[in-house]
Amino acid sequence: MEHLPEAARVRHSVLRFNRRLRQERGAGSLSPNQLTVLGHLRRRGPSTPGEVADAERQRPQSLTRVFAELEAEGLIVREPGTTDRRRSVLSLTEAGRRALERDMAERDAWLARALETLGATERGVLALAADVMERLADAEVPVPDEDGAEASETSAGDG
Repeated sequence: MEHLPEAARVRHSVLRFNRRLRQERGAGSLSPNQLTVLGHLRRRGPSTPGEVADAERQRPQSLTRVFAELEAEGLIVREPGTTDRRRSVLSLTEAGRRALERDMAERDAWLARALETLGATERGVLALAADVMERLADAEVPVPDEDGAEASETSAGDG
């Protein structure tokens, strides 16, 4: 694994940056799991609870309470599926879209102020890094199976 030290450094930096972005959210903000669900529905449109969980690499049971909270707050609606009425489909409401946009705006405002402390070249490097990180988030990489053989898997990373 030739790039292991680089991978560890990137992982560490991304985690620290993500932690800082979470700290810059206002009081009463959405929880990380609520943001995950609302973000998924904004990007991908109406989805079943299982589709949301699969895409976010979580168990559906782990998100059951989150779905219920978001529904009770009017941020999502749950309707019977069109092909299988036993399966529910979750959709983002206008209130959910506004809540998500408010949360993102708080973090974007902090980041814009932080970017002002950097030079033009550094901001350009970050813009390029953002593109590269998007590609990494969508990368298909071989993942060793139980026998050590490599199988292809697509990473979920729409956060």
